[in-house]
Amino acid sequence: MIVRISGDNQYRLDGIDGQINQLDSDVVAAVEAGDEQRFHHTYARLLAFVREHGTPLAEDELEGSDLILPPPDISLAEAQSDFTGAGLIPD
Repeated sequence: MIVRISGDNQYRLDGIDGQINQLDSDVVAAVEAGDEQRFHHTYARLLAFVREHGTPLAEDELEGSDLILPPPDISLAEAQSDFTGAGLIPD
């Protein structure tokens, strides 16, 4: 899976679907609860997971992204249109 973090980089993630789906679900739950502090904490954990477990693609390596995550400074109000229902990450 190729994941782009807007304003950052693309990362290749392999074999961690269950873990990343759980993090996505945690972000969705925080957004649906309208809990801004929890949202920022859980979204930061999701981004950290992608950066820690993903392999950054070279800047000149062009790959289509399977998933594009919003930038790290997304607000709760902005996230409410993205993180709903099943979340951003496809099962």
